[in-house]
Amino acid sequence: MKTLNILMAGICLLAAISCNQQSQTAGTSSEYENAAIENIMTRRSIRQYKDGPVARETMMKIMECGINAPSGQNRQSWEIRVVDNPAVMAEIVDLMAAANPQADKGMIKGCFRNAPTMVFIANDPGYDFSVIDCGILSQNIMLSGWSLGVGSVCLGSPVRFLRNAPEAIAKLGFSPGYTPVICIGMGYPAESPEAKPRDFGKVQFID
Repeated sequence: MKTLNILMAGICLLAAISCNQQSQTAGTSSEYENAAIENIMTRRSIRQYKDGPVARETMMKIMECGINAPSGQNRQSWEIRVVDNPAVMAEIVDLMAAANPQADKGMIKGCFRNAPTMVFIANDPGYDFSVIDCGILSQNIMLSGWSLGVGSVCLGSPVRFLRNAPEAIAKLGFSPGYTPVICIGMGYPAESPEAKPRDFGKVQFID
């Protein structure tokens, strides 16, 4: 009987500990309804990164998520090039600078925000909704990256210089006719910026 009483007391103690842990977990749960919404609402544009590129295995998973984005008529009217080699990136910057003598080379380099991994996206101009497809693709890339601890920033400035640099485009190996439309800098965040205000007044429900 004494042994049984000790056993029952142990079970009650474990139950009490379990309930207390559950209560603590509930008290510290996320303010968001689910992980997908939390990922969207907490993502920030990152412009400062830790040294070193994103692991290739991680980037492969991010790219897989990217190309699973919807596209018009499933044309998948995009091409993606990932550069994580500093020497290759430096060569691309040199080619862009040579093709844009009106711009300072340091400014062109700065456009990439020193991101250790760069994603270049080009579209097929022959399809009129291709740019939209590339935008959806980009969002998939940035959100999936964030869920894996990888920060990102969507960059338009480099595209302006890249479009004037056919040798840089050739270095990236895009198919003939494809036009660069988006660059995404990626890396492990070295900053935690606050969210910027959003204007929900731009949303209207029409009855």
